Amino acid sequence: MRGFLKAMALTVLAGFASAVFAEEPAAVSPILVIESDRMYTESLFGQRVSAELARLQADLIAQNAKMEESLTQEERDLTEKRKVMAADAFEVLAREFDDRVVGIRAEQDAKFARLADVNERERAVFIQAARPILSELMAEAGAAIILERRTVLVSNDSIDITQEAIRRLNSTLGEGRQVPTPQE
Repeated sequence: MRGFLKAMALTVLAGFASAVFAEEPAAVSPILVIESDRMYTESLFGQRVSAELARLQADLIAQNAKMEESLTQEERDLTEKRKVMAADAFEVLAREFDDRVVGIRAEQDAKFARLADVNERERAVFIQAARPILSELMAEAGAAIILERRTVLVSNDSIDITQEAIRRLNSTLGEGRQVPTPQE
């Protein structure tokens, strides 16, 4: 009998210890909240995209600075030519220069717009890849919905799944280089 009680006590203590040292499960709640911007920016995937876009943007800024320097010098040269050119001939050169400057600015603006498009596409890919993980978290918590944290006036922190979602996304997606693009 004494051996039986000892075994029972050890079983209970082992169960208690495993519960104490186990990861804390997600709260059981019909509603969960998440900070989707934080989920994206703190994930390895979002950090990769941010770093790549920052590098591309820095390259464009450097390219713009070089072009601006070149165009400024060209404008100075054009101003010097004005002193020795006929007004009609200078006007043609000035119009051509202005047209080229407008074209270059439009081209550079389009490059920056493409960077914004890349960011939006990457976010869409991320959200698509995150859906199964978020669905899994919902199922584990017995939830029916995940709300954006910023739209919730007051909530218990135990229903915020942001950090767990980031952990699982990092584990599953990593930097996200192998994630397929979403269907359009």
